[in-house]
Amino acid sequence: MKKIALAAALVCSAGTALAQEINPSWYVQGAAVWMDTDKSFGVDKNGWGGAVRFGKPVHQYFDIQIGASHARANTDHSGDMWQTLYGVDALLMLSRQTIRPYLLLGIGGEHDHVSRPFPYGLRKDTSWYYQGGVGLQATINDRWSFQADARWVRGNPDDSKFGFDKSLTKYVTFGFNYALQPPPAPPAPPAPVAEQPAPTPAPTEAPPPPPPPPARFEKVTLSATELFAFDSAKLSMPQPKLDEIANTLSQNPNLTDITITGYTDRIGSSKYNHKLSLRRANAVRDYLISKGIDGSRLKAVGRGEENPVAECHQKKRKELIACLAPNRRVEVEQITIEKRVE
Repeated sequence: MKKIALAAALVCSAGTALAQEINPSWYVQGAAVWMDTDKSFGVDKNGWGGAVRFGKPVHQYFDIQIGASHARANTDHSGDMWQTLYGVDALLMLSRQTIRPYLLLGIGGEHDHVSRPFPYGLRKDTSWYYQGGVGLQATINDRWSFQADARWVRGNPDDSKFGFDKSLTKYVTFGFNYALQPPPAPPAPPAPVAEQPAPTPAPTEAPPPPPPPPARFEKVTLSATELFAFDSAKLSMPQPKLDEIANTLSQNPNLTDITITGYTDRIGSSKYNHKLSLRRANAVRDYLISKGIDGSRLKAVGRGEENPVAECHQKKRKELIACLAPNRRVEVEQITIEKRVE
């Protein structure tokens, strides 16, 4: 355990963990295993094996891994030893960057199988173990990563079978992890907020009216969309588009039943938003009346958060309010008139 503490100190001194987005997907690991056997088993050579584990990031600082490893070592006495471990490990991630050092703690079951010539014979037992270690992961691409670590496994074999009840086996593992799902796509950038048009300077002197054009007509459609500040029914000024509509209605008294519909964004309760949208519609209606339009020709309707023109999913409130700005509007029902053209 002193070696584990020393290795941990060296890893920590290499850099500070920096937070970044992680892939929450489960991943599968295939690894090669090198085993330094406890000589108490009467095995005087080291062995090789393999491991299969399933892992998952469960926190910015933690992974869990569940799986099993199996390694075999031959002795100089025409015998051999097998050791199988199956358990769960917790990885304390010291970084979430491309190179990710970690500390490891684990617990599980250990099966020891030792076969040696007479009179020792065959002895085997299944007991529990705990382990510690240090290692690192390194990103290869968005699905693949490399993992290597050193582990110290403290076993608890049956004293009546092996003649001792504590063992220490050292492992070095190196393998590859494959994420079962790709990392989530980054959120879409917020929609740009439309800029208010610059005010049109008033002419110092009205130009003379043009001569009447020939008797040829075409359909012309006028519409307007007014933006409001968040949680407000006060019109932004100036309003050249509303001035254009007021001028059109003044010149065409036969245009009636003009519908003005107010909208809000989805922030707030539906009841409150419905009232706010009606206030916005009435603000436009009052503006047109102030320009000399008969109020009986205008009808105000509130639709609340219905018919959004922008879909937003920002988490921060300030960014969400900015993205939803196009939904805070008033629409004047399209006015179709006949306009002379040359």
